[in-house]
Amino acid sequence: MTSRVLGPGSTLGMLGGGQLGRMFALAAREKGYRVVVFGDPADSPAGQVSDLSIPAAFDDQDALLQFARQVDVVSYEQENIPVPTVDFLLQHVPVYPGPELLRASQHRLLEKTTLRSIGIPTADFARIRSAAELHDAVAVFGGDAILKTVTLGYDGKGQARVRSTDDLDAVWKRFAVPEAILEKIVDFEFELSIVASRFMDGTCAFYSPVRNDHANHILDLSVSPVEDISNSLRVEAVEIARALLEHFQVVGVLCVELFVTKSGSLVVNEIAPRPHNSGHLTIDACSSSQFEQQFRAICGLPSGDVTMRAPAAMANLLGDHLLNVTAEQWRSVFEMPQVHVHMYGKAEARIGRKMGHITAIAGTAADSARIALAARRLLGGG
Repeated sequence: MTSRVLGPGSTLGMLGGGQLGRMFALAAREKGYRVVVFGDPADSPAGQVSDLSIPAAFDDQDALLQFARQVDVVSYEQENIPVPTVDFLLQHVPVYPGPELLRASQHRLLEKTTLRSIGIPTADFARIRSAAELHDAVAVFGGDAILKTVTLGYDGKGQARVRSTDDLDAVWKRFAVPEAILEKIVDFEFELSIVASRFMDGTCAFYSPVRNDHANHILDLSVSPVEDISNSLRVEAVEIARALLEHFQVVGVLCVELFVTKSGSLVVNEIAPRPHNSGHLTIDACSSSQFEQQFRAICGLPSGDVTMRAPAAMANLLGDHLLNVTAEQWRSVFEMPQVHVHMYGKAEARIGRKMGHITAIAGTAADSARIALAARRLLGGG
């Protein structure tokens, strides 16, 4: 792979203007790059901190061409970017990661099939196209499974746990989709994730795995390093991420979410073709954050240092935590020397909406988690 180096002063394009685009723009502009956001207005989280926003639809080819002419390279901050958008842009400007990883991450059935094809363990799954197929597959999976839409699902949306005792005909009717995926329940202890990056010369870099806890299907707390897994599991997580980076010839960042089963093995839950919520702690805990790794990769630069300087924990701040927060409560949080506050610039706090996050750095992972949660409680959150 030929390296095309883009130094400071170059213009980086970002498809999507959410919080991941915001943190990318902050990292890139700190190093002297210009950032142009496509798809969201100037007051979007990324638009607020970028040089220019183009608030056009992803299928507006005239606007896409205008965008392509203003940037030197393009990346994306979420997996729901239409693949035809990337295909069109590739005729005019490099786009990383490429469309194949994006296509697989958008479609749960394609994702699982691809993972299995390269020897990566996943939950058992079945393609569902009718109520009859749902009945049969639930029985095969022991009468208890999870039904998911194949596209547009996140934070627990687009899925439901189903049992043989349910009215499966009604469940299928309620989903109202031509195709779904049924996954066998994985008996797991906890969830891990690993954020990894690959560069134009083929080298890869891996952050320390992160332990994730969820509340109401939304990531609540991420902690690293993970103190209760073996070194062999850490190595296996890295090798799974490496296999995906190399299979898709990734230039950029991806995250792999994994279950640690009660028998002590790893099973991949899903992949994200971008930086990930669980990797936000790298902003404060590592010399090169996941967002710096993203712009380094797409600019033909080498990897930064991804070694953790200290144990860290990240607690999400949802609208739930901020509905009635006062300036004095914020003052109490900012008085905590080990706490770092990151807000996403969203005007309206809503239940379940990610508004920001708190990272705590301490001597141990457990202390980091304790401090992050204590800071959030000061704002009225659990």
